[in-house]
Order: sequence, then C-alpha cells, then structure tokens
Amino acid sequence: MRMRRKKNLTTRMDSCSDIWIKHPETKKGIWLTDTPQTELHLEIGCGKGTFTAQTALEHPNTRIIAIEREQNVLMLAMEKTKKLELSNILFIDGDARFLADYFAPQEISRIYLNFSDPWLGSRHAKRRLTAPGFLEIYKELLAEQGEIHIKTDNIPLFDYSLRTLEEAGFTLRERTRNLHEHGVQGVMTDYEAKFHNLGQPICRVVAIK
Repeated sequence: MRMRRKKNLTTRMDSCSDIWIKHPETKKGIWLTDTPQTELHLEIGCGKGTFTAQTALEHPNTRIIAIEREQNVLMLAMEKTKKLELSNILFIDGDARFLADYFAPQEISRIYLNFSDPWLGSRHAKRRLTAPGFLEIYKELLAEQGEIHIKTDNIPLFDYSLRTLEEAGFTLRERTRNLHEHGVQGVMTDYEAKFHNLGQPICRVVAIK
C-alpha cells in the first residue's frame, strides 16, 4: 500500500533541491568531478535514509547516490541528510531500470540493496532487483572488483539472489542467514532494526564483480 502523500510535499522536496538531482542523466560519468570524495556508492531504495546517513558518516571519502521511487520517503531521507549537514549524499527520484542512463560503465564501486521488494510469484521475478536483467546492468556500471551488498529478511528472495548472482559470474563472500546472531553487525536500516528486535534473522551476502 502506498504511503499517503505528505503535507507540503512539493515545498519540502524543493527545500532540498541542492541534494536532489532532478536530471541525473546530466551527471553521467562526472559524479565525482565536483567533490573531494574518491569513490561512488549507490543505494537502490534508500527508504527514510537512516542507513544512508550513517553510512555516509562512516565513509566521508565516499559519495553516496541514493535512489528512491517513493517521494514521500525520499523527502524524509533528504531532510535527514540536511539536518545532519552531510555533504557526501545526493538523491535521485528514479527507477533502477534506468541506471545505465544515470551512470557510466565502471563508475560505481559499490551497490547497496537493502530489503528490496521480493516480488513474490514467478510472474513478477523480472522485477526483483537481483533478477538477471538488473544484474547485467550492475555488472556494466560496477568497477572491476566492485561489490553488491545485499541484506534481506526474505529467505526465498535470498536463495533466488544467491543463484542469480552466481549464474551472472559474481563471487559471493560474507554469506550468512543470521547476520546479527552474535550482536549487531554494521549499519542497520530502520526496517532491519525493527525486525531484528522481533527476533527475525537477517540474511546478507557480498557479491564481487
């Protein structure tokens, strides 16, 4: 179910125009030319931006591009970034299908896929962000030895992703079906923290190009 439109959404979005890239195709190949950051990371589906912001704090030499299709939550993520005065995050209101229009080949060092929609049912499989079609896009845009970091609480999606990643030629590392079994590991998303507190195991894998 879609979130109800936030009050004053347009005004609040416009107040974040300095970090909201409305025409990302104009930045293709030059995302790092106007910044002291030396690596480009991409988060697909940033939600409310908790993971985005904390990751940016921990990696000040990295520019993070966060993509989110739902403007209600994109706006919250941008406002969080502004409040924290983070200078190494930019946002795109867009769709992962068009990544090749936004980024040049081998321009990205790391991609984050956190709790992506599992798109249950075989007829929706092509829409999963780890479907073969998407993986081919990532392979083109990732630098050599570039990484995809995946977290999910959905076991069928995790199993599907392991298979498609291996079939696409990625090397899989740090594979686990219970990431936080012995204590919290790494930066959590809001969704992840909620379900971890309920005892839901979190799956994680790092795929290397």
